[in-house]
Amino acid sequence: MSAPRCHVAPLAAAVNAGATSAVAVAREALARVAAYAEVQPAVWITRLDEETVLRAAAAVDARVAAGETLPLAGVPFAIKDNIDLAAVPTTAACPDFAYTPADSAEVVKRLVAAGAVPVGKANLDQFATGLNGTRSPYGAPACVFNRAYVSGGSSSGSAVAVAAGLVAFALGTDTAGSGRVPAAFNGLIGLKPTKGRWSTTGLVPACRTLDCITVLTHTIADARIVDAVVAGFDPADAYSRDGEERALAPRRVGVPRPDQRLFLGDAAAERLYERALAMFAAQGAELVELDMTPLREAAMLLYGGPWVAERIAAALPLLDERPEAFDPTVRAILEDGRDTSGVDVFRGQYRLAELQRAADAMWQRVDLLALPTAPTIYRIAEMRAAPIALNSNLGLYTNFVNLLDMAALAVPAGWRDNGTGFGVTLIAPAWSDVSLLDAGQAYLDAAALSPPPPLHIEDRMDTVKLAVVGAHLEGMPLHWQLTSRGARLVAATTTAPSYRLYAMANSTPPKPALIHAADGAAIAVEVYELDVAAFGSFVAEVPAPLAIGSVTLADGAVVKGFVAEPRAMEGAEDITALGGWRAYIDGLSRPAGA
Repeated sequence: MSAPRCHVAPLAAAVNAGATSAVAVAREALARVAAYAEVQPAVWITRLDEETVLRAAAAVDARVAAGETLPLAGVPFAIKDNIDLAAVPTTAACPDFAYTPADSAEVVKRLVAAGAVPVGKANLDQFATGLNGTRSPYGAPACVFNRAYVSGGSSSGSAVAVAAGLVAFALGTDTAGSGRVPAAFNGLIGLKPTKGRWSTTGLVPACRTLDCITVLTHTIADARIVDAVVAGFDPADAYSRDGEERALAPRRVGVPRPDQRLFLGDAAAERLYERALAMFAAQGAELVELDMTPLREAAMLLYGGPWVAERIAAALPLLDERPEAFDPTVRAILEDGRDTSGVDVFRGQYRLAELQRAADAMWQRVDLLALPTAPTIYRIAEMRAAPIALNSNLGLYTNFVNLLDMAALAVPAGWRDNGTGFGVTLIAPAWSDVSLLDAGQAYLDAAALSPPPPLHIEDRMDTVKLAVVGAHLEGMPLHWQLTSRGARLVAATTTAPSYRLYAMANSTPPKPALIHAADGAAIAVEVYELDVAAFGSFVAEVPAPLAIGSVTLADGAVVKGFVAEPRAMEGAEDITALGGWRAYIDGLSRPAGA
């Protein structure tokens, strides 16, 4: 099942034109929400009841009938549950913290005034402290394309609600990447506006001086419409500010130096990032390699500096009275802030000012940055086993943005073989939001990405792709070891032109040894897909000196595959020139001189 795409402009246009009604749109949204709750019940903390949603939709229809043209007429949306919606509890994913606001957040008011219809409050990492989506007592939303993997956070439920087609857009928040990371993992647009461009009145603070309310959508056009509705000065918000739009043309695109392009072993992410950079170059942009050290030092200040203390402000009374009410990982992070002194705060501010100078100088060399949104993705089980270390890895390219007063736009950049999304974030100086949207659209037009994979609806295990090169090929003596495990042929292809193939001496049946080599060639392989348990049992039967490692295919994809230990070379025959194992076996079966 593919995600039904709910787009803002067509929905609003249809309601405004009378081609459909806001009530009809709301009924469809409620049906999708109810159906998907059977798949992922952790998306929502509070789902609004049918009567409430239909009453709001009917009010929109009445306004349209009275002659109003509403930019968001009848468009269903979700609200991250650290943002107030009047008369609905705000929990910040902490039941003991919950309160029921009398008024909605300013951004919610503006959306409703424009005709949008809220359908519920979405799940999140507790107190918006996390980038993964597993830190909530209401459950862990998962990536919509592979539910073994994290959804990204802290705007986890918001991202899933949009990616699964339940709503047209969702409000999130972003202090350290909480809107951008889940956008990347779920193939969405994530707009993190300039600080103060959108009001934060009615937001439970994470770091009040840095917090931004954000939006997750399917398209740049949808993000542009929402931004036009909600952006603007709010005198009730002490951190709201006016600014003049900064125009930029992405002629010079800043990228990390090659030695600073970190993907933590995720070869698919590395390949997709290089492809994205090639798209910018093809559009005529100059790729300027930058030293990322100042940006990464700024990022360290967020969790390794005095800004950790700011995270305690909203939650301190509850933390003192009932520490057991907190997710253990969130509590540990907040407790770290207690030891911060006033001197630490000022020293952190001094250092940030110095790093801001370095960032300002960077903008003299480049027009925008194009960085990986996250270096990799993790399974939910992995994240729970190492919740702080792996979460920190996800913020490698995101944590510095708000500290250094930048705007950011996360855009999709392709799909891993496991179905999860990889994204690139465009980053530019404050008040360049509109230009970032333009640049993002130009990139997506050039990239022509393949459609998203199907939604992960049925219960199934994660799968692994395995390249075989010899006796496990179809028709060969050990092929049964794959078929007996339900392996499915994905492709008959070749490796990248960087391997040599050898026939090992004294092996029965004859077996090849595939060796990575700079002077290699493309070798024929077959790629199969197995579930994780089947792959594990297969690997357990691989005899030395053979082993399972990583093999790069002709298209740049990296899959698991047969490799060999050095001792496999003893007495082996180099058969690279034959191009594959079948040609070698065919030669053995031919009579001499034939």
